[in-house]
Amino acid sequence: MFQRMNRLVIQLPEVEYGDTNDVVAVQELLGGKFGVMTLFNNYMYQSFNFRGKVKLKPFYDLVASLTAEKIGHVELVATAINLLKKEGIPQGATIQNTKNLSDIKSFITTAQTASPRDAMGLPWTSENINTSGNLVLDLQNNFFLECGARTQYMRVYEMTNHPVARELIAFLLVRGTAHIVAFAKAIEMATGVSIYKMLPIPNLDHRVIEETRKYEDLGLGYTLFTWNEIGDYTDITKIWKGKHPISGEQLIVKEGVPEESGMIPNLEDIPEGFAPGFGLEDFHAIAKRLLAKG
Repeated sequence: MFQRMNRLVIQLPEVEYGDTNDVVAVQELLGGKFGVMTLFNNYMYQSFNFRGKVKLKPFYDLVASLTAEKIGHVELVATAINLLKKEGIPQGATIQNTKNLSDIKSFITTAQTASPRDAMGLPWTSENINTSGNLVLDLQNNFFLECGARTQYMRVYEMTNHPVARELIAFLLVRGTAHIVAFAKAIEMATGVSIYKMLPIPNLDHRVIEETRKYEDLGLGYTLFTWNEIGDYTDITKIWKGKHPISGEQLIVKEGVPEESGMIPNLEDIPEGFAPGFGLEDFHAIAKRLLAKG
């Protein structure tokens, strides 16, 4: 089972404005083939369907703990999209002004918020999930997915200028690269074959991106978390050990969750979109009913 906290994994910038173009590119990082919806669902279903959890526990612990982390990434990307949609309709304008926007669908269907779809508006599909039951095949699939995601993070970073988009992508780059290394080490443990000479993919040190450096300095590039406080997934230490093949840092496993976190922003009402669909008198009536004794 999962335990939820009302926090983001990082603090996203507080902004007064969004960007109706940048948000379309970031949408791919949520619902695209290599988006966080795909990563999360692959690891979740692989952990549900894992055969040999006892004798292959370190590998199970890896995909199980990453499941918990990736659902936090889904929340983070969705929140970033919501911030990038902020002030989507210019003050004093009507919803008619959105007809020429590339992201018009969100104004019609989701009141200017995130949904599980790609940059073209196509819905995320479970066809992106691979849970073959063969450990080596699934590990290779996960390595490939994380490399594909890292490639797209770098491309979308170059496409965007908004501080929310760039902060998001910097964090995803650091954590995604750590997960690439984790699956590379898992493949080596399962097969004896080292694939570290292929890394990084793309062949670019992400520390050239200024926003990534603070996350590297926090140790997020060489630390894995169990996302569990009662010792359930600590056997990832049998995979995540030794030195980082790129940075040379000692690999660390920490039980629980990262110490750093961020606030979840409060989304303002959008009267012209009927969201949440209550006027002032309605709120007073709701408050009265909520405060009434049972």
